[in-house]
Amino acid sequence: MNELDKLAENPRVRVRRKGAPDRDGACVVYWMQRSQRGIDNPALDVAVDAANALGKPAVAFFAPVPFYPHANLRAYRFLVEGIPDIAAALEKRNIGFVLRRYPDHSLLKFCDEVKAALVIGDENPMREPENWRALAAQKLRIPLWTVDSDVTVPSRLIEKEQYAAFHIRKKLEAQLARFLVKPENPHAKLPWKKPAKLHSLPPEFNVTDGWQIDRSVAPVNSFKGGTKEALRVLREFVGKKLFHYDKDRNHPELDGTSRLSPYLHFGQISPLTVALAVQKSGAPKAERESFMNELLVWRELAVNFVTYNPNYDNFESGENWAHRTLAAHAHDPRPNLYSERQLENAETHDPLWNAAQTQMVNSGWMHNYMRMYWAKKILEWSRTPAEAHRTAVYLNDKYLLDGRDPNGYAGIAWSIVGKFDRPWFERPIFGQIRYMSGASTGKKFDSRRYIEQQTQPRMF
Repeated sequence: MNELDKLAENPRVRVRRKGAPDRDGACVVYWMQRSQRGIDNPALDVAVDAANALGKPAVAFFAPVPFYPHANLRAYRFLVEGIPDIAAALEKRNIGFVLRRYPDHSLLKFCDEVKAALVIGDENPMREPENWRALAAQKLRIPLWTVDSDVTVPSRLIEKEQYAAFHIRKKLEAQLARFLVKPENPHAKLPWKKPAKLHSLPPEFNVTDGWQIDRSVAPVNSFKGGTKEALRVLREFVGKKLFHYDKDRNHPELDGTSRLSPYLHFGQISPLTVALAVQKSGAPKAERESFMNELLVWRELAVNFVTYNPNYDNFESGENWAHRTLAAHAHDPRPNLYSERQLENAETHDPLWNAAQTQMVNSGWMHNYMRMYWAKKILEWSRTPAEAHRTAVYLNDKYLLDGRDPNGYAGIAWSIVGKFDRPWFERPIFGQIRYMSGASTGKKFDSRRYIEQQTQPRMF
């Protein structure tokens, strides 16, 4: 077995278009989409290793488009802020970089221009990106591999949908010693020489200029995109917050979480990078294990959910018991009903919920503990559970920097349709869906302080 065959056997690798690389090709192309980083990127590493095995240079191709589902100016600004970091990291590794944008975004055209021998992409279980990869595999004339680079354990090794954290935890733990290792970040042996007439935008170029995109959701100063910023946030978390993580993580007013979810969503930092930093920290074992449970078990359970459940973003993703109990209570009186617009504008009678919605709209982020309460109240205040689910997905995807992501869809499904949960005590509207009240939730942390924090005038 030659070196290229060994790479194809990597459990992270999915060979989408078979065949031998074009021996007359001039380079190996890394088609960057989900994993927007130049370090600790298993997909990029496979591309570089393949290029070295073939005796060819490697070049990364990144071409954002304005029609990614539900994305808006807030999300695109965060993406654009990360591009210079990508270019700088690739240059250090002797890898070429070509930045383009819609309408000059065609992968096929680019591969023809640079005479690609092989294309390596990154995996993305979301519906639309998966369709793009399937279409590329059909149209390319050279092999296409995709690499599972944004999970710790490759999704293909978890062969079907898992129904609880308990079940997937055992499967993940059995594989961690094999996969929880730092990527090698190999350098390309041969430099890529850009053809004289090849078009590429400078990394500092704002690719959204002139695009017809939703500009109603403004960018925020609460987060800045890019791998360098992600690593700074990680260092701050590991050096300070991690030492009290298990105690503080459910206190929204203390902000004891990592705040890394936007960077993980855009692939600007690897979960491997985060996990290894936490493992090596001097924080108490209980704190490290608590965080790793969130990062590895619950995050990868969410990816598994999106990978194997085609209804991941709608009401039909719920468990059978949840559908039965919600149907049985479908005609229960709803003391409070709010329209989508009222919810979006935080115009409810509940100051705690309004604070959570305000945090989402103003900062592009919501504390994890509040996300559960937020979604469950939408269920309580909507005419039907299906309507509640649609509203939660709409708001999640529109305002959150980590929206349009497996974690968000799994969290909404857990809150509204009982995914990964069990039946609880029967009550009106909810049936046997786990209930959260403002009175009980607000007693678990300083809710008054949290409300005050979110209602202060915006400084950006």
